[in-house]
Amino acid sequence: MSYQVIARKFRPQVFGDVIGQNHVTQTLQNSLKNNRLPHALLFTGPRGTGKTSSARILAKALRCPDVKDFIPCGICDSCREISESRSVNVLEIDGASNNGVDAIRELRDTVSYMPTNGRYKIYIIDEVHMLSTSAFNALLKTLEEPPAHVVFIMATTEVHKIPQTILSRCQRFDFRRISTRQIVEHLKIVTSAENVEFEDEALWTIARQGDGSMRDAQTLLDQVISFANGKLTAHGVADILGLTDRTLLLATLKSLVDSDTLQMIEILKKLNFSGTYPELFARELLESIRTLTLVKVAGAKLEILDRPDSEIAAMVEMSTHITEENLQFIFDMAFKTAGDVSKSSDPQIVLEMGLLRMVQAPKLVDLQKILSGEVPSLTTTSPSPAHFNVGVTHNQAPAPATSVSLQKGYLKAKSASDKWLLFVNSIRSRDPIFAAKVESLLFVSEDGKMIKLSISVKHMFLADTLKEPESRQKLQTFLDSLWGEGYTFQVVSVQKAEAAESAQKMAENKAIVNEMSVDEQLRNHPSVKAAQKVFKGDIKTVPDRNRR
Repeated sequence: MSYQVIARKFRPQVFGDVIGQNHVTQTLQNSLKNNRLPHALLFTGPRGTGKTSSARILAKALRCPDVKDFIPCGICDSCREISESRSVNVLEIDGASNNGVDAIRELRDTVSYMPTNGRYKIYIIDEVHMLSTSAFNALLKTLEEPPAHVVFIMATTEVHKIPQTILSRCQRFDFRRISTRQIVEHLKIVTSAENVEFEDEALWTIARQGDGSMRDAQTLLDQVISFANGKLTAHGVADILGLTDRTLLLATLKSLVDSDTLQMIEILKKLNFSGTYPELFARELLESIRTLTLVKVAGAKLEILDRPDSEIAAMVEMSTHITEENLQFIFDMAFKTAGDVSKSSDPQIVLEMGLLRMVQAPKLVDLQKILSGEVPSLTTTSPSPAHFNVGVTHNQAPAPATSVSLQKGYLKAKSASDKWLLFVNSIRSRDPIFAAKVESLLFVSEDGKMIKLSISVKHMFLADTLKEPESRQKLQTFLDSLWGEGYTFQVVSVQKAEAAESAQKMAENKAIVNEMSVDEQLRNHPSVKAAQKVFKGDIKTVPDRNRR
């Protein structure tokens, strides 16, 4: 006996066997129970989602003599004839090969004949959109007012090609793509029935390639079983179908989350040796970033994730190390890389450079954290603040402030004001964000072990910052480490500050003094004096040495 492929062997025989189309099967069953079945039905949707199978099941339900609750028995002569496509009362017409007006005229001439047995005569027209315009016109009158014993069931994958005059005469049922998880569950039943051992990840790989089509997934399963000749493994399925190894894909995602350049270099080596198609890898990476973003935003219980539990668990762990803003940023870069790869004459190089740009991309920081001084400093294990860009987000609670731990190294200067300037510069090398606030404070004086500071009118917002325990503790830690042992600080009113200056102003004044000193030295340089004497000229201006 010849081998029967899985797609035919496990074809649905009753409405309960149709996967992922409950909205259609329930409506058809209710129509049968309430005697409200229309005379013309149109099944539309992607390939391999159960359109023709549902049409045959409906034909069985209408013609089976032993039907119970409109569930056909499947063993009577009528049911077996319909299943084997040899029933003279259920005519299956291929719209692609019988698309001319003559074929429809023949149908129209025979439609009035009563069935040889049973109540109904059923016409199933597959790929009905392939009919010509004249054929559609010939079908119009018969389709609108057929004999009472006739039911038309039409199926198509391209409903937009069907004339509105035909659509208005049919009751339309839209079949949906079957979710990956539902396909996996059905493939488990099939492989168990076929006595084939499998890994869950292997079936997930096959189901993803089915792209919502049960028939495509079953066809791939047939191919993989024949090739593997044993247990189905995720790695083996990926090799057989020429797909990306999911382990490599997850490793790539983790290196992007961790900004691990060395790990990414190793991944690029494996990509070169694996022979993975760059376009396919870029597309699957986009899907993985999308899934990780959904996990970050909505958690692991979201129904649309359609990923194995092991992958979801890995992504839940990854999501704790990256923000939503950075995920969106990475996705934008991955989207551009995927587009560049598809258009490039050397997609492998474009993919490699795109991955390196992504792994070295700057991290976005919440503006709320910057304003509150809660950005991690260079003394932590977090990336350097010099590598951060500013990103604005809303309605997000700021993260806890990072404590500062510094090695003691007291500063020395001629005066207290010079020491304050050195103090701010030292903070800037460790925590630029916090230094931006400290340099706007007015340095009043060093009174014993007390550093007196003040706040100018235009920087009064800093008063709220200095009231926060985290900011005060951070400034005190810097004083203990850089200024001297036992020192503390006090904020006095603006009126008591009098001629106090901020570090920023001190730096500007010092730069002006240095500039004047250098200009004076240039004017009094012996070579310049000699040139003046030779050319009998005067120095009008000294050019800006920073200008190019």
